[in-house]
Amino acid sequence: MNDYIVIGKIVGTHALKGEVKIYSSTDFREERYKKGQLLYIEKDGKMVEVKVKSYRNHKQFDLVGFEGYDNINLVEPFVKCKIYIKEEDLQELDEDEYYYHELKECDVYHDNKYVGKVVDIVNYGASDILVVRNEDNQENMIPFVNDFIIDVDIENKRIDINVIEGLINEN
Repeated sequence: MNDYIVIGKIVGTHALKGEVKIYSSTDFREERYKKGQLLYIEKDGKMVEVKVKSYRNHKQFDLVGFEGYDNINLVEPFVKCKIYIKEEDLQELDEDEYYYHELKECDVYHDNKYVGKVVDIVNYGASDILVVRNEDNQENMIPFVNDFIIDVDIENKRIDINVIEGLINEN
């Protein structure tokens, strides 16, 4: 499974015509779920290839329909399954741009002091936000913007940040 990148989890079905509700953990949703895109669902240890028929966003979920899966009974077995793309389908990014999967598991530092590990990336509209969990299992939300991000070293899985008062929990 090294050549697959997880982009979300199917958390339910939507209506009766075979749409699935995906909690996405991906960037570039319009690209990932565009009509004709091949996706892969991990079901019982095997990858099931599906082709996107339709996509729309609804609240915090992505609603996706697949070709040949036109009713709820056909997609119901996919609930709670992870959904992937092939690594080879990733496009080249510009300098200083990163995929979510590259940022996850990076260690975060401020003035060479360990702050925590990136456990998730969320986006509430304005910008991406790194969810960083410290050694006490507390989570801090760090906006992924130039004001806070000093350096990103994907190769060494390290992110250096600038901290302002109140940004991180310090005990």
